[in-house]
Amino acid sequence: MGAPTVEFSRQAANVFLHLLTRCNLRCRHCYINPEQHGRKRLPLDRIESWLTVFASRSPGANLVLLGGEPTLHPDLPRVVRCARRLGFASITIDTNGYLFNDILDRVTSAEVNVFSFSLDGATAETNDRIRGKASYEACLNGIRRARAKRFHTSLIYTVSRANLGELPAMGPLLEELGVERFFIQVLGLRGKAAPADGDPDGLEVLQVSPAEWLERVPAAAEAIARRGVRVIYPKVFLNSDEKFECAGLVADNYFVFPNGRVYRCPLCEDYPVHSLEFQGDRLVERPRLNESDFFRLHIAEGCVMDALVQPGHIAGDAGGASEYRIACCLLKEEIPPH
Repeated sequence: MGAPTVEFSRQAANVFLHLLTRCNLRCRHCYINPEQHGRKRLPLDRIESWLTVFASRSPGANLVLLGGEPTLHPDLPRVVRCARRLGFASITIDTNGYLFNDILDRVTSAEVNVFSFSLDGATAETNDRIRGKASYEACLNGIRRARAKRFHTSLIYTVSRANLGELPAMGPLLEELGVERFFIQVLGLRGKAAPADGDPDGLEVLQVSPAEWLERVPAAAEAIARRGVRVIYPKVFLNSDEKFECAGLVADNYFVFPNGRVYRCPLCEDYPVHSLEFQGDRLVERPRLNESDFFRLHIAEGCVMDALVQPGHIAGDAGGASEYRIACCLLKEEIPPH
């Protein structure tokens, strides 16, 4: 099964802490929005105090350290050791693979459960068109370096029409690299990928349709799992007779940004509707209306946040009925290696 890491399921508890918003890459689908998330790097003392709050609020939660690019933070090893002292169930570092500040030499596999790498193509041509020149080789090199130092590794792949065709080819690459978990993500229209007025070539045209997703992603996920890789992916589309569940009501997820905003749903992150915020070192509830109020709404389209953020995402027939509904993005399908 490999090392424990973030768990996207009912009753799961996960803290996604963005240490900074700076990054060395400019990925076309980056969700970071400095206007909403802040531009500062969190100082170590504030990180430690915020981690202490979550260790008390959700004992045994999984911790994911993100950016921007988190390895650009010079105090990352001390953050890891603080989290380990506080008793987080697992510690994952999300990275683009450049692994700055000699991070692999400054932490151990006993301290960091998983290094999770981001790659968006089975070839350099496809990946670098999305993530930037030479990022493919940098990521593969980073994975090999991490594996050589006996760290557990996972890989995140954000599916769009720009790379859907290469998804099946990820199986042999993951097997060659020795990656243990493969997270397939759906392209979300937030941050840099949000629709821009007067931009007919924006990334929104790269979202895959329900038919494309359902015909190709589950089958590719199953084939990759047969190569001995655990595969986790979002269901995305519910049939009309399937039950909708919101992770905001059945799980315990926190998405924390350097400006103190704390969201419970990542679809909300382009807007000031966060349900919690840090005021200094205190985590406080924000007044209504906020995302927590939206979670309790029941609509025919399934996910209310998707309907608010992406109206018209699922087209209906002449009577307004739709063949599909949107599932919660935080409750995933999982295929064990076999």
